[in-house]
Amino acid sequence: METKKIKRVDFIFSQDFKVSEVLFNTFKKTRDEILQEIIDSDLKGRGGAGFPTGLKWKAAKEDKITEKYIICNADEGEPGTFKDRAILEEASQKVFGGMAICAKVIGAKKGWIYLRGEYKFLIPHLRKEMAIFHDMLHNELGFDFTIDIFTGSGAYVCGEETALLQSMEGKRGEPRNKPPYPTNIGLYNKPTVVNNVETLVLSMMVVKIGAEEFKKLGIQDARGGKLFSVSGDTPKSGIHELEFGMLLSDFVEEFGDGDTKAVQVGGASGFCVPRKKFDTTTIGYKGKLKGTSLPTGGSMMLFNSSRSMYNVLHNYLEFFAEESCGQCTPCRVGTQQLLKGIEAIKKGEKSHEYLEALLSLSETMKLTSKCGLGQSVANSFSSIVENFREEMIY
Repeated sequence: METKKIKRVDFIFSQDFKVSEVLFNTFKKTRDEILQEIIDSDLKGRGGAGFPTGLKWKAAKEDKITEKYIICNADEGEPGTFKDRAILEEASQKVFGGMAICAKVIGAKKGWIYLRGEYKFLIPHLRKEMAIFHDMLHNELGFDFTIDIFTGSGAYVCGEETALLQSMEGKRGEPRNKPPYPTNIGLYNKPTVVNNVETLVLSMMVVKIGAEEFKKLGIQDARGGKLFSVSGDTPKSGIHELEFGMLLSDFVEEFGDGDTKAVQVGGASGFCVPRKKFDTTTIGYKGKLKGTSLPTGGSMMLFNSSRSMYNVLHNYLEFFAEESCGQCTPCRVGTQQLLKGIEAIKKGEKSHEYLEALLSLSETMKLTSKCGLGQSVANSFSSIVENFREEMIY
């Protein structure tokens, strides 16, 4: 198992370069040269899914339709995640720069930042920074690309890229069937790239330092660094930029309070890792809980021995039941039944054996739900129930 010791990275909030200089040097290259650099870097989406950024850009670039769009997904709704807000506050020019690089590659002239409804207070700041960026982009570099802001309405499901597109088109925010994918049939049926805030900033890092330098950070299948939103029972809560590939035990040693019994990796939709698995779990992209590596959109919540994992799971299930868009039955009904089920077991109305039926239900949701919301409920449910079964019963 390839791992690395915990290492701090300083790029996203670094002040050691100007966005205009990076764009000036990048725009000297052809679209294919820029795209190949992104592909060679193995940069994966930092929203949590980890889809290769270069392949997404390539699919949109190769579509024959000439009108294309780029959307920055800033609908940061995952519980425990707050790193995108910090990027928009402190490094918005890098976000705009990443969007411009993508626009250059795919041939887009229009982009939007889909801003989480609770982040509306950022709009004056973003408008001010956007005006500075547009002046530089249009007048200094002569590049025809304009960014605007679209605000969401607080729906968690709109973090899913096709539900986000529905919202932008004035429709009910619910996931579309895939295929077709947004890179071919996206906003207003035009090819559209939807990238996370952090992904766009890191695309600037790739074109600045080159794919080979970028790949020196992290491990195979998880290159580069990552912003982690650290919260819970920790003396070091906040945002930390760390290299991929660290063992969870090293993370806990650095950020734990000395009594960490579990870490929720990836927010409510992620996996809960118990103390006994800290030494065998790395933070990356490839694998599942029983393997060696776990993905994360950035949320790292630490729980010590004073915390009830039943209460943690109950909180997550309440959240999922509230945020389900209701479009598909497995998610709409399944989230409610899981919640009612653990409540019934805790009250003694159902035997502990009923947990097996609930685990089976969660796996069914994973296989049959239409989007990532329903599919990911099983992650936290199964990992908490299987590792803290006694707390679900007594």
